[in-house]
Amino acid sequence: MTLRIDLAYDGTDFRGWARQPDQRTVQGTLEEALTRLVGPVETVVAGRTDAGVHARHQVVSFRADAEPGALEASLRRMLPPAVAVHRVIDEADGFSARFDAETRAYRYHLDTRPAADPFRARFAWHVTRPLDVDAMNRAAADLVGEQDFASFCRRAEGRTSVRRVVSAAWTEADGGLVFDVVGSAFCHQQVRSFVAYLVEVGRGRLPADGTPEVLAARDRVAARGAAPAHGLTLWLVAYPVGFAEPPDLP
Repeated sequence: MTLRIDLAYDGTDFRGWARQPDQRTVQGTLEEALTRLVGPVETVVAGRTDAGVHARHQVVSFRADAEPGALEASLRRMLPPAVAVHRVIDEADGFSARFDAETRAYRYHLDTRPAADPFRARFAWHVTRPLDVDAMNRAAADLVGEQDFASFCRRAEGRTSVRRVVSAAWTEADGGLVFDVVGSAFCHQQVRSFVAYLVEVGRGRLPADGTPEVLAARDRVAARGAAPAHGLTLWLVAYPVGFAEPPDLP
């Protein structure tokens, strides 16, 4: 049967999602536990997060003969505290966590307090200078749509950098700012590059109306690099009607 795991993790002490030799990764940790329970499996994931990036809602699919409820309970006992299993369910036959995903939502946290909050240090980028949120949102609005995001993507030979962004906006939160972006898919470092660029706009170092020019440049230099990984969280993965709705999430 095709099984689906909805899980969350603190990515601080992992070298990202993808399995790597001699490195602690989320995929490696999960597959080690699954192998002990059901035998060797090949997992497919909705979004491959980088080293230090977190997930509130990640989705994994794989083929195995197992009772979902028993597997869920066993995984919760075996996995480290940094990885939490929301649920294990039997999905529609042939379900792919990656290819059937309709949208992926990411959230980036900025801590803008004068002194960094130590209780948020693992999950938010501390930026002390005043930021013009209106300017950041004007610049973010021009990121929406299907466009070539080469200026914001780490180059991958033979792969397109055209993506569809559904929404992108900043909101003020307690002691900081939150950037929410939703798209069909994102290329390597795209969201973190959005954040780095928009923070420069907020600092007044780049114009709020300059996004079309940055996109047209198709040059990473124009986008000012990538924000630190620890502020980014894969927030929610959504699937079309016919697949299970997301679980209740914190």
